Amino acid sequence: MKFKLLIIVPVAFLLVSFVFASPDEIDHPNIVIVLADDMGWGDSGTYGHEVIQTPNMDKMASQGVKFTQGYSASGVCSPSRSAILTGRTPYRNGVWRHLSGVHNAHLRASEITYPELLREIGYETCHVGKWHLLSKQQFENPEFPQVGEQGGYDYWMATHNNAEPSHRNPTNFIRNGKPVGEVEAYSAPFVADEAIHWLTEVRDETKPFVLSVWFHEPHKPIATDIKFSQLYPQATGKDATYFGNISQLDYALGQIMGALDRDGVSEDTLIIFSSDNGPVASEGGSSGGLRGIKRSDFEGGIRVPFLVRWPGHIKAGSVCDVPVIGTDIFSTVLEIVGIPQPTDRTIDGVSLLPVFAGESVTRPIPLFWRTHVSPAEDRVAMRIGDWKIVADDTMKKFLLFNVQEDWQEKNNLAESMPEKTEEMKRILFQTWENIVDEGPNEWWEGERNKPMKGATLNY
Repeated sequence: MKFKLLIIVPVAFLLVSFVFASPDEIDHPNIVIVLADDMGWGDSGTYGHEVIQTPNMDKMASQGVKFTQGYSASGVCSPSRSAILTGRTPYRNGVWRHLSGVHNAHLRASEITYPELLREIGYETCHVGKWHLLSKQQFENPEFPQVGEQGGYDYWMATHNNAEPSHRNPTNFIRNGKPVGEVEAYSAPFVADEAIHWLTEVRDETKPFVLSVWFHEPHKPIATDIKFSQLYPQATGKDATYFGNISQLDYALGQIMGALDRDGVSEDTLIIFSSDNGPVASEGGSSGGLRGIKRSDFEGGIRVPFLVRWPGHIKAGSVCDVPVIGTDIFSTVLEIVGIPQPTDRTIDGVSLLPVFAGESVTRPIPLFWRTHVSPAEDRVAMRIGDWKIVADDTMKKFLLFNVQEDWQEKNNLAESMPEKTEEMKRILFQTWENIVDEGPNEWWEGERNKPMKGATLNY
C-alpha cells in the first residue's frame, strides 16, 4: 500500500505557551484517556456554558492545555473511538459506522492499537466503560474477540454500547468476560471506581500503565443522581437532569484525577479528556453556538472538548487554537514512549509533541470526516489549515468555509472563491480515493446497495 497524497499544513498558535522535554528525556509516562459520550463543545463551564458546573474539567484545564479546536474523528461514536485506538480514519480501519444492527463493520483484528503496542514494551493496560467496537451480538458471544483481544487490554470492564436500562443501576457490564450483574450506582462514578480499583489494587505498581476510561454520560437514556441535578435549582425538567449529568461525569473525572494524585503518579501521567462526538440537542446538549450537532460533519457534530494535562511538559493554564483530533492520540503516545509508527499502513493522525513544544504541526494527510447515518444524511468534510470543505454524500454539492474566522460556518465561500473550492475538491477526492484503496470498502458499498441480512464478522 502506498499513500501518494502529501500535504504539508503549518498551523499557527494563538494564546499558548508550553515547556517541553525531548523524547530522550521521557521515562515511559503513564497514559490515561478519558472520553465522554455525546458531550458537546458547549456542554461545560470550561468551554463557556453559563450554567453547567464542571470544576474538575476547569481544574484540568488550569493544570494543562485547553484546545479550542479539538475534534472527534467522526460525528458518531463507534468510528471516533476506533480512530483514537488506531490513529486511522474510520473508513480506513473498518469501523465506518455506528455499530448497531447487523452489518460487517467492526474493529478488525488486523488493526494495531496503541495499548497493544505499549503492552509489548511492558505497560499494563486497562479499559473501563463503554466499548462499542463490536455489534451487540458479537459482544455477547465469547466466540468473538472481546475488549482484551480487540483493544490490547490486560484488564477490562465494559458495556457493548449504552448503560442499560440507564445510567442508574446499569445491568449490562461485563468484567473480563463475565457479567457483573446489576450495579447499585450511577454509571460514571461506578466506572471511575472500577478504574481506581484497578489502579490501586490490581496493577503492578512497578510498571507504567495505559488506562482508558470511556464514560457513558451524557448519552441517553440519561439518569442523574439527585445530588448533581440539585446543583441547578433554577433549571427544570430535562435541563436539570442534563446539566446534572454533565456534573456527574465531571465528578467521576475528578475521582480519577484524585486517585492519580493519591497514588503519587500524576506528575508522570499524560491525561487527555475529550468526547466521542457532538451533542444531542433534544436531550439538552449544547454545541456552544457551532453549526450542527451529533451525526453532522459541520463543526457542532465534530468539534468537542479537548483537554490535556502533562505536568512538566505542558504549561499550566495554556489555551491553544491549533486543530487537533482524536486520531492524533495514537501517534502522540507512540512518540512519547519511543515506539516507531507502523510502516505497513497509513496512519492519519500526527504526533502532538510539536504542539506541546509551541511549534507548528504538519499534516501529510488532511483532517477528514465522513459520518454515515443514512445515504440521505451522510456528510463529508475535510480541513486544511483554516479552510474546510463540506460535501454531501455523493460529493457533488460543496460548501467552503474559513473556519478560523467563521467558526459558526455561516458564510459559504464556494461560489465567491471558485479556485479555492476546486483546489479543496481535488484534495478531497484524492484523500477519499486513498482511503477507499486501503479500507474494506466492500462493506459499506454492500450496505448502501442493500441491507446486509445476517452479516457476520470476518476477522
